[in-house]
Amino acid sequence: MADVTGWVPQTVTTIYIAASAERVWQALTSPEFSRQYFCSFAVEVEPRVGGRLTVTAPDGSPHISGEVISWDPPHRLSMTWNVGWPGLIEALGGTLVTYEIEPAGETVRLTMTEAHELALDDDILSGGRLGWPAILSSLKSLLETGRAPAIAMQPPLRMIEALRKLGVRMPGMRD
Repeated sequence: MADVTGWVPQTVTTIYIAASAERVWQALTSPEFSRQYFCSFAVEVEPRVGGRLTVTAPDGSPHISGEVISWDPPHRLSMTWNVGWPGLIEALGGTLVTYEIEPAGETVRLTMTEAHELALDDDILSGGRLGWPAILSSLKSLLETGRAPAIAMQPPLRMIEALRKLGVRMPGMRD
């Protein structure tokens, strides 16, 4: 299992969802749910510590892989989060995504933390800092209304340029 002690949280997003902790957990760990709120990506989690994380792109290709570090339904899920772009992990080190679900009156508080093996600059972090709020807002809408809205977003240009400077190429992006 990956040793993630000492990895630094650099992005934290908290939202409140009018749903049960069990329903939020199901949405976070189910490919059927995730396709609806995660830009048509399917998140599959093998339900155990040491289990496999796979995020599949809409075209069926693998996009993210990882390992379950913490599995405590419906309270805490932590996974390494390795985006499959050539050279990314070598340039930036590993990433750990943690979801914490806590009761909050008639809602639950969902906190997503993205921690990194290495300290990263704001340009690199800007992509996730734009993307996570949109993904989690879509999850909230889906659970509260039954519909995940399409959120129009521009490509994270600061992140793309910073990655290019490091020699990392995002598949499908031209130079």
